Amino acid sequence: MSFVFPTPDETMDFGRALGRVLRAGDLVLLAGPLGAGKTTLTRGIADGLGVGGRVSSPTFVLARVHPAGASGVPLVHVDAYRLGGDLSQLDDLDLDTDLERSAIVVEWGEGSAERLSDDYLVVRLDRREDDVREITLEPHGSWTDRVPELAQSWGVGAGVGD
Repeated sequence: MSFVFPTPDETMDFGRALGRVLRAGDLVLLAGPLGAGKTTLTRGIADGLGVGGRVSSPTFVLARVHPAGASGVPLVHVDAYRLGGDLSQLDDLDLDTDLERSAIVVEWGEGSAERLSDDYLVVRLDRREDDVREITLEPHGSWTDRVPELAQSWGVGAGVGD
């Protein structure tokens, strides 16, 4: 399932819809080039979850934990860009423990973080030359059944394709 977002605000709105359907134990992997909108989408996810704290890229600290808000689900935001495939550093973050009680969003996590769970959602972001964002969802495990719920909460219609 794919979506097209002409503005960063629409990317944030989609993130909010995704955040509203997240629950403890969810793993979301964000894939895409620099500037595609991964952190913008994560800000929307955090807002949808209602978590506290300012959301910014955790590039230099690798992970930030945002306390639970109205949803009761904390957000762990990880940026695996600097790891360069060094899985030992990812293991040091103890994400498998956090996954039991938090939603985890990993930027640049594809190829390493999916081993944390059989149930995960890959969100591919691409930024076209005209600054339009394209987002493609690749569900795995239980996400196969949950993506239609997300599409419904977003409102299938303009900008949505299969």
